[in-house]
Amino acid sequence: MRRSPWATLVVLALAQFIVVLDVTIVNVALPNIQSDLDFSPDGLQWVISAYTLLFGGFLLLGGRAADLLGPRRLFVGGLLLFGVTSLVAGLAPNSESLIVARAVQGLGGALLSPAALALLTITFPPGRDRNIAMGVWGGLAGLGGTLGVVAGGLLVDALDWRWVFLVNVPLVVALVAITPFFVREIRHAGSGRRTFDLAGAVLSTAGLLAVVYGVVRAEHSGWDSAEVLGFLIGGAVLLTAFVLVERRSADPLVPMRLFRSRSLTTSGVALGLNGAAFLSMFFLTAIYLQQVRGDSALDAGLHFLPMGGAAILAAVIASQLVTRLGTRPVQLAGSVLSVAGLLVLTLVGTDDSYVTGLLPGLVLFGFGIIAVSVPAQIAAVSDVRDHEAGAASGLVSAVYQVGGALGLAVVTTLSLTHVTDQLTAGVGPQQALVDGFHRGILVAASFAVVNIAVALATPQTTPDAERLAEAAATA
Repeated sequence: MRRSPWATLVVLALAQFIVVLDVTIVNVALPNIQSDLDFSPDGLQWVISAYTLLFGGFLLLGGRAADLLGPRRLFVGGLLLFGVTSLVAGLAPNSESLIVARAVQGLGGALLSPAALALLTITFPPGRDRNIAMGVWGGLAGLGGTLGVVAGGLLVDALDWRWVFLVNVPLVVALVAITPFFVREIRHAGSGRRTFDLAGAVLSTAGLLAVVYGVVRAEHSGWDSAEVLGFLIGGAVLLTAFVLVERRSADPLVPMRLFRSRSLTTSGVALGLNGAAFLSMFFLTAIYLQQVRGDSALDAGLHFLPMGGAAILAAVIASQLVTRLGTRPVQLAGSVLSVAGLLVLTLVGTDDSYVTGLLPGLVLFGFGIIAVSVPAQIAAVSDVRDHEAGAASGLVSAVYQVGGALGLAVVTTLSLTHVTDQLTAGVGPQQALVDGFHRGILVAASFAVVNIAVALATPQTTPDAERLAEAAATA
């Protein structure tokens, strides 16, 4: 049966739209989730971190599984897992079950997302059509992040927080039903000789989970407690074992030779720091808007819209500037803008106007994060061999997700500790929350400051049109 490639693109892009949407749609529902399921303040971050950590931890294995099992088969399997866990999350009776559902939902995203991108790449040959397809793919993905907070606000205010998860179910059912008619099955020649690097996936994910959990528990137990030190050291041991396994594996999850690329390593660090700053800012600001300013969920979502618009505009401008100036100047400018935006947010008080207080910082930060990610994605694959470009892209995407989860854990821990200290000192609850917000945003700004140094150390790259389109689609 002949299938239109553009119909295939619609199915794949909508699936990616849902995956990205779920990263941000939950943020404005967090206060309602906290009160209904009796979340502790430090436990609430796991509603976000469980999803992003499992998504990042299994993203590389998802790409390898698509090669071995066939991308359409894995795409449908990932969609089904994503839909079932969305239903479970929406019906969750307690905080523990919600966190587990969110973690497995992230695993579903890690299976379907690389499979969808593989199907898109195979469906459209290099050239103008692929560039257009990649642009649509990237545009819908960016739109998902922007609309997530607004959609979340609408659902929470009109219905209930549970609908930020339940809304996925009919969308997934529809996509699974139409996929066989619009997406063709593809099996790679010689795929039978390839194997799963299950040991690598288990070691890397377990190690990262241990490190993040250790950071989270530091707020309660202290950094020098046996519990925290045990998890941090255990995580480091597991990650070391992961590196040793990968070096000896005949078909590794992450080829170690990729780390010899200076462009790839510096870009990975930049994207990880970018993810840490972005998720931290989003989490803290969503809480600030609703618990300090008294915004409804919908109002909070609408207040994030200008940042999303700035990010979309920045993607267009950054793509043009990279072709003229190269990657390093654009990445450096983006890092500076990110720092500036976050520092502006630290000046916001309890009664400041949104237009003169929050809006400038959100717009500056929206420009900055995309101006970092576009050139970083381009530089990441600039000197990687063509047959390893997919692995390199998967690696930096995973680093972004995991960097976000780790950064959020650090920022939340330090922010909550400061709120507790302020309350103990007799500061009022509202002011204590604002002080905690400022502390967390300052830590997020420190991530962006480090990114300035990373940008200076990144090799200069001037991409061709095709590589620019592919990088913009994944930024």
